[in-house]
Amino acid sequence: MSRIGKLPVAIPAGVDVKLEEGNVITVKGPKGTLTRKLVDDLEIKVEGAEIVVTRPSDLKRYKSLHGLTRTLIANMVEGVTNGYSKVLEINGVGYRAAKAGKKLTLTLGYSHPVEMEDPEGITTTVDGNKITVSGIDKEKVGQFAAEIRTKRPPEPYKGKGIKYTTETIRRKVGKTGKK
Repeated sequence: MSRIGKLPVAIPAGVDVKLEEGNVITVKGPKGTLTRKLVDDLEIKVEGAEIVVTRPSDLKRYKSLHGLTRTLIANMVEGVTNGYSKVLEINGVGYRAAKAGKKLTLTLGYSHPVEMEDPEGITTTVDGNKITVSGIDKEKVGQFAAEIRTKRPPEPYKGKGIKYTTETIRRKVGKTGKK
């Protein structure tokens, strides 16, 4: 049995979970509502204040989907109660970020400013050299943070670029002069 898959997902107070035909799950909480279509083969039950995921047999396909399905449901419940956020840090002389409405403007040493529009359900805030991406869908938050980071990934010599605050950059030694 999957160690993660067999754990029940606790439903906190104030969160409403609805299961519809075809394993479509809707989780409604204080921060918003998330809906997701899950795999038809697995059995999902709401028992009291818990969600239990069971698999029909021990086929490799079901084993791999068991833990995934449970984790997706747990992430939905966590998202509508607390939400998710990722913090990015801009390092480099002249590199900066500005926010105007739903538009994030990045000045990253290119000949033009890079402008990005906040996706649906995602908010970004700028505080000095830090950009905070937050929302209720873990997948969308991570994806948009990754898209911002790709505009100027950190380089290993001086550490210039956009990096996650939790990320450490492996630095390299630069060239040395002739002997």
